[in-house]
Amino acid sequence: MSAVVEIPVPLATTAPWSRKLASLDSRQRMRFAIGVVLLVGVAIAAIVIGRQPDWRVLYANLADKDGGAVIAQLAQMNVPYKYSEGGGAVMVPADRVHDLRLRLASQGLPKGSVAGFELMENNRFGMTQFQEKLSFQRGLEGELTRSIQALGSVQAARVHLALPNQNGFFREQQKPTASVLLTLHPGRTLERNQIAGIVHLVASSVPELNPAAVSVVDDTGKLLSNNNNESGSGADAQQLQYTQQIEQQYARRILDMLEPMVGRQNVKAQVTADVDFSQTEATSEEHKPNLSADASAVRSQQTVESTGAAAVAAAPSGVPGATSNQPPGPSSAPVNGGAAPLTPAGTTATAGAAAARPPGKRESTTNYEVDKTTRTVRSATGQIKRLSAAVVINYQSVVDAQGRPGAATALSAQQIEQMTALVRESIGFSKDRGDSVNLMNAQFLAERNEVAEVPIWKNPQTLDTARSFAWPIGLVLIGAIVLLGLVRPGLKTLAAAAPPQLPGSQLDAMLSETPQRPALASIAEALPPPAAPEQARLEGARQMARQNPVAVANIVKTWVNGDEAAAASA
Repeated sequence: MSAVVEIPVPLATTAPWSRKLASLDSRQRMRFAIGVVLLVGVAIAAIVIGRQPDWRVLYANLADKDGGAVIAQLAQMNVPYKYSEGGGAVMVPADRVHDLRLRLASQGLPKGSVAGFELMENNRFGMTQFQEKLSFQRGLEGELTRSIQALGSVQAARVHLALPNQNGFFREQQKPTASVLLTLHPGRTLERNQIAGIVHLVASSVPELNPAAVSVVDDTGKLLSNNNNESGSGADAQQLQYTQQIEQQYARRILDMLEPMVGRQNVKAQVTADVDFSQTEATSEEHKPNLSADASAVRSQQTVESTGAAAVAAAPSGVPGATSNQPPGPSSAPVNGGAAPLTPAGTTATAGAAAARPPGKRESTTNYEVDKTTRTVRSATGQIKRLSAAVVINYQSVVDAQGRPGAATALSAQQIEQMTALVRESIGFSKDRGDSVNLMNAQFLAERNEVAEVPIWKNPQTLDTARSFAWPIGLVLIGAIVLLGLVRPGLKTLAAAAPPQLPGSQLDAMLSETPQRPALASIAEALPPPAAPEQARLEGARQMARQNPVAVANIVKTWVNGDEAAAASA
């Protein structure tokens, strides 16, 4: 008994994914699901990392109190933040830096910022005179602090002003004083003129403030301002700097003179200067010998002349007592007549002769100027007392005819003498001053800079580059592994589960005790004649299984189930 069965073949090109997934076993389904989940996770991680914000510094070098207040306010505003290495700066997204600074400034953060005269704008009603004066003093200190912090070497500053209360008594008024505390940047110092500028700035900003009453101190407690008026008490930093400048100037002169002859790296020079910073002042007074009356200058002249009987008085005589000490009698000078001649000095006249001529007296005093020279000499500071120069010159390298360097040779005695003379002339050698110049010719040792080779995996630059590319490369590798190891095999299995088929095709099968296979016969006819019939049928079955595996599977299923009645009815 035989029958022909027509089996409908479903459309393979429009097969749903559910049927494709149903055709997979549990292991394949699990691998496919894990691969899809991992691939989606890698894509999400790449998107999240790619959208991370660019961080910028919001505030740097904040005190702990101000930093805590800023962080609390950022957390309240739901703003992401992070710390830089060492906690020296607070970083926020770059697109919100200016907005956050304005918003925090409106709330008075950070409070460590210096306040100036804007404190006077917040005067409340009922403020006393003391509170108003205190606010003015704080504002003045803040303004001075801002001005001092504008210097490049100053990192932070604090100004303390002592302004005493003034009363109506001028003699009892106290002068104000000021103190300045400076925090310098690491590795920087202030020169003396800069310190003097800070002192002058503070003294000029406060009325009746003497610059000597301003003290400037650094963060180590060192007094920078020299308020004492003592001069010449010893070498200070300015004197040492002046000495170093002189030594460097002379050393530079020597190098500029010798380098063109021996090469840049073939000469070394050091100069030591003995500078006298002592201050001396000498005053001398000189008198010339006495000159003649004609050559001398008259300073003053006085002449006294007197005539009359009282001028020539008799010498007292007799026993000392009241009788002999009587006053002279009245004068009896004639009214008319010539003057009596004066009695020369050293002569004595008799009483009768003295009475014969009228008495008289004449005195003359002349004072002459004395030559005098007063000289005051002040010696200048910073005079060079002695110079010592030491110069070392490398051996000369001889080059052969082919241009290759040969062995180094020493300089000749004539060359050394010529170079020594050049050094003496360049520094202004003075034998009377005691200067000395020593020039030596020696071979320099070649410096070997042995740098330890760092492996490439320990190189900081390599590590930084690896850190920057770690996440992108890692995500790409993970995505490739998931795609090729899990997703791609699952997609291949789904594609192989439903091969393309012709729509509406039927398969005629013969079900009998000796089933006939017309499809196999047609395929066998198309093939070349095999060596045996059984071999041809077997090859035809294989070809049919490759071309239409679904139909072959249904036929085998029907054979296994033995559903001949269902097949016949169909």
